[in-house]
Amino acid sequence: MTTTEHRTYGGWRRARAMGLFGLGFVQTLIVLAALAAALITTAVDITATAVVAPIAAAVVIGNVARWDGVSLAQAIVHRGRWLTGSARGRIRFRGGVMAPPEHAWDLPGVLAPTTLLDAPGGYGVVWNRRLGTMTVTLRCAAQSTWLADPDAATTWVTNWGGWLASLGHIPTVRWVNVTVDTAPDAGTRLADYITDRLAPGGPTAAIRILQQLVATAPQAAAEVQSSVSITFDPSASPVKPRSTVDRLAEVDRALPGLETSLSACGLTVLGRAATTDLAAMVRQAFDPDARGDLGRADDDLLDWANAGPVTAEEYPDRYEHDNATSVSWAWHEAPRQPVPHNVLARLLAPGEHAKRVSLIYRPLTAGQAAAEVEQQVNAAQFRSAYRRARRLDPTARELADIERATAAAREEALGAGLGLVSLWVTTTVTDPSLADRAVADIESRADTCKIRLRRLWRSQAAGFATTLPCGVCPPVLSGVWPH
Repeated sequence: MTTTEHRTYGGWRRARAMGLFGLGFVQTLIVLAALAAALITTAVDITATAVVAPIAAAVVIGNVARWDGVSLAQAIVHRGRWLTGSARGRIRFRGGVMAPPEHAWDLPGVLAPTTLLDAPGGYGVVWNRRLGTMTVTLRCAAQSTWLADPDAATTWVTNWGGWLASLGHIPTVRWVNVTVDTAPDAGTRLADYITDRLAPGGPTAAIRILQQLVATAPQAAAEVQSSVSITFDPSASPVKPRSTVDRLAEVDRALPGLETSLSACGLTVLGRAATTDLAAMVRQAFDPDARGDLGRADDDLLDWANAGPVTAEEYPDRYEHDNATSVSWAWHEAPRQPVPHNVLARLLAPGEHAKRVSLIYRPLTAGQAAAEVEQQVNAAQFRSAYRRARRLDPTARELADIERATAAAREEALGAGLGLVSLWVTTTVTDPSLADRAVADIESRADTCKIRLRRLWRSQAAGFATTLPCGVCPPVLSGVWPH
């Protein structure tokens, strides 16, 4: 009897800064400063302790105490920002004829600074005027691994890792967004195809059977769109382009090599998304009912001004836009154990509701990677030494964390690439009563895939925009990147 050995993958690790009590470096300094202030005040003036001690205690508790996975201070700041924005009406959007002329055709939220450019090559570029980044989306068709030879799947994964590592040698690439968009098929393409081919004088029974097939086929069919969005920062190029035309030319020079390399990763690049394609992707996300009609629409009607919603409003747990409701999550924890190459297959597979799953990769240059892995090793060793100084035995998780940090440093020293990764999921329903059912479906799929998702409370609009081919990266917008 022979057995087939399946290769597994792992090595994901949450980056941790050097600090005490499980805190980051800055938080540790804040806590120590608060404790030092309280001690000094007590030694100098005991009467002033009544004022300083409560403040110091609030600072310590706010940084050390955890609530819903974050520090209590961060949760309070987040809640305060939400209440302030809600009071100022920043969670509501009115577009088109419902808005003032100067903002009538802007997109909502973090998409407001974006505009669509038509590159000389005939493809669309989403330009973020605030960040200066330009995003190009490649329409792809992924080869299924279910019927593929295991060696072929292993080769695709290996080449994909090499492709991601090569991004660290292209200074203009900021991040890459791989998105799989699935939804129940609207049935319009099949209806148009069969209607145009029905013979006027055909048998009545045959025509009735074909009409019944068209009516029932969408219930068993699904629409799947795969795309790779590459976000460039032309200002990082040694050429330092100044004009928009020069920036587009710089992006165009980097694309051919990236496209060619993807073919070895189990992807077939169907072409670069045109401006109408990008507008249609955004429009159908805001209005799922328009998914079938967009294929019939005139190209002149599909532009960035018509891509956004007429109305949108963000709630703490959901995002309502036009006639749909969306809920978004972010990746909270990667699989702890080694997993096969198809670990995300259940999450990516089509379901009863429309959903988008996006993986964002941010490559690090060789210098950044070396500094990052050394910092992680030093931080892990510091935590281990701190526990020994307190005469505490190391936990199993700490020992495993040290091993992973050391292994990552060893692999980087041998030439491996290093990048930061995050996962984002958005599901959309047109009937609000089905929202709870769609949420349960996504969370169940995530558990099957050995990952933990965290609902984006009070950040639903940003999570929704992240899964669109618009080059949105929330950690960059907020100034930090959670590892």
